[in-house]
Amino acid sequence: MTRAPTFEELFRDCQRTAVHLEMRDAYMKSDPAFIDWKAGITLDPAERWRDWHAIVTEATSRSVEIRRARVISTPVSEYIRFEHDGTHGLNIAAGEDVRWLSRRHATDLALPGNDFWLFDSSLVLVNHFDGEGESMQVELTDDPAVAKLCESAFDSVWAWATPHAEFQLA
Repeated sequence: MTRAPTFEELFRDCQRTAVHLEMRDAYMKSDPAFIDWKAGITLDPAERWRDWHAIVTEATSRSVEIRRARVISTPVSEYIRFEHDGTHGLNIAAGEDVRWLSRRHATDLALPGNDFWLFDSSLVLVNHFDGEGESMQVELTDDPAVAKLCESAFDSVWAWATPHAEFQLA
């Protein structure tokens, strides 16, 4: 049986693009970083998420374009405030391009039922969460129909979404 690649290997093997669509208003509220942020502890994203920063920096140094789009409810949840607060120091600083789209502006978009990463328009890593945003499990597929759906969904969100530097929390 063939071993599935790790998340780090998916990034290392990526040649052109890695795009991530997030559509939940909260993820892993048990995350110590979120708990610290809620307690008012200042976070250094590049230090706190050193491994993620290294993965993204390495990929972007090879000219891999990394984009992340977040579809969110407004007014935003406390967790989205946490994500927004850390996006510049974590995602943007590592080389990602991030955009935000209010869910009320996504009504006419066909979106898949789960968050995902799409690597080089052909390999989809589907993220499955429980109702509380915990217990992430992943599913990897190279089904061309799934990849096409995910690419179309991401491109639709990206076209309507606001760049991070311009996005104001409601």
